[in-house]
Amino acid sequence: MIMQNSFSFIIDHESDVPKYQQIVDIINQSIAKDVLAIGDSLPSVNAFCQEHHLSRDTVFKAYTILKENGVIKSVPNKGYYIASKNRKVLLVLDTFKAYKEVLYHSFINKMEDDIITDVQFHHYNIDNFKTILNNSLGKYYKYVVMGFDHKQVAKTLAKIPNNDLLLIDWNINSTPENNYVFQDFGRSFYKGLESITENFKKYKALHFLYPNYTNHAKETVDYFEKYCQDNNFEYQIKTNPQEYTIEKGVAYLSVSDRVLGIFLEQCRKQNLEPGVDVGFLSYNDTPMKKFIYKGITVVTTDFEQLGISAAKFINSDKPLQVYVPTKIIVRDSL
Repeated sequence: MIMQNSFSFIIDHESDVPKYQQIVDIINQSIAKDVLAIGDSLPSVNAFCQEHHLSRDTVFKAYTILKENGVIKSVPNKGYYIASKNRKVLLVLDTFKAYKEVLYHSFINKMEDDIITDVQFHHYNIDNFKTILNNSLGKYYKYVVMGFDHKQVAKTLAKIPNNDLLLIDWNINSTPENNYVFQDFGRSFYKGLESITENFKKYKALHFLYPNYTNHAKETVDYFEKYCQDNNFEYQIKTNPQEYTIEKGVAYLSVSDRVLGIFLEQCRKQNLEPGVDVGFLSYNDTPMKKFIYKGITVVTTDFEQLGISAAKFINSDKPLQVYVPTKIIVRDSL
């Protein structure tokens, strides 16, 4: 669809994007860019059909979607007009956890006043993911999506115009053309471990507790293994939670807060002091980890900055490709 003067445009008949959705997209974009203002009239269904060689059903479907979303209204014998300048954004997250709440609030707080955000969770279920995005097509100004490792994710994302899509958190199923705000689960993680090598040296071994139910990026395990080999640490990677038995003199790394609970419970039962008898490094900081058991050392990205950067993409309507740094926060558990 190619913009011409003011609200004139051309339907792209060769595009994979349905024609009704092209109409929805161009009207939403025209409102967002102040080409159309509240009260401006739109062509009648018949006029639209004649000018752009479209079926009545196509135009009527586009207008119906816009009406359902409160973007336009119709008045008998007067036609359709722009009813709202509010722009709707869809934020799709994997699950709701404490650090996602930090991301969410920083994103919302930096949003311009005329933007409304809907939040959905896919819970790493591909059917949920596809349903959420397929049902949202043409209904939102922008889409901010946290993906996951599944072969059908990329195909589903490809239905959204690239200029309207921002991928966040994990560089999985992305293309070089995508807009993104990612954290680095590989090299930055490795550099973070290097920064606390002296803390690790007081332990006889490092164990990565990577439960088989986790959806955490696998590359973290690969870089952990590389770090241990490069620095001559004895190490193990344990995926079966039934085998998580805490040993004195071992430092543990975990990507699961559920595993952190298991660790602390075993420390209590065995009378082991975190940071003295055993060590613990947890993935992803939360507001409570600085207070748990004198403080839990974490490797984390800045989720507040991730949310702020995502909001910048929405507010500026400009391309964005950025990685948010990963850092280590050392506390008493290590």
